[in-house]
Amino acid sequence: MNKNRLLLLTFVLAFIGLYIIYEHNKPATYTLTITPAVGTQPLVFNDSRYPNPGGTGTFSIRAFQFYISNIKLVSDDATYIEPESYHLVRFDNTSKTYTITLKEIPNLAYQAIELSIGVDPKANGTITVSGDVNPNSRMAWSWDVGYKFVLFEGTLDQSEKRTPLVYHIGFDENYASLSFPLQSDTKDLRANVDIMRMFHGPSTIDMSQLPTIKFDRKDSQLMSSNYRHMLKLN
Repeated sequence: MNKNRLLLLTFVLAFIGLYIIYEHNKPATYTLTITPAVGTQPLVFNDSRYPNPGGTGTFSIRAFQFYISNIKLVSDDATYIEPESYHLVRFDNTSKTYTITLKEIPNLAYQAIELSIGVDPKANGTITVSGDVNPNSRMAWSWDVGYKFVLFEGTLDQSEKRTPLVYHIGFDENYASLSFPLQSDTKDLRANVDIMRMFHGPSTIDMSQLPTIKFDRKDSQLMSSNYRHMLKLN
């Protein structure tokens, strides 16, 4: 092998090595796609098809949305914390899903993803716009500074009787922090949210007996103890 070929081979090998290092260390993009369900059924708005978990009748869902905040990716070496990490999850769109995209993530081997349902106390007590937290939105309380963490509205049908359902939850103690292990190195994360879990979990709620929760701390805590189990990573 002559000198020129040796230099060329050395250059090529060095380039390949640098490219491998670059690919291994370049920032990554993660996506978290959330798909809704109501028990074993898909979410369909304005259709009285879902059984009252604690009593008689069926219910429909007119509106459902909730905040996810403070997303973190945890590894043995470091923790990535998403800035301005407030996302209003809603499904009144064509895809019937909601996707969160995390960009410029350090390329590490992450073992878990952490997130919370609701708005943390610091942001919950401010009118500053941050991420999807907006004091002019439907999720802001009209009677106090702060935000609804979870909003559910619909109707319970029982024979000839129709009862409006309104569940607006948002006291600081209803903030629910969750952690999910990551089983592989996939960056395309999938999760399901089971809306029925708001009413059936540690406590079973009869919608006919408790059709509205808005300002009562005891009832709000009852529901938040349930909804902390509604989100599952696939």
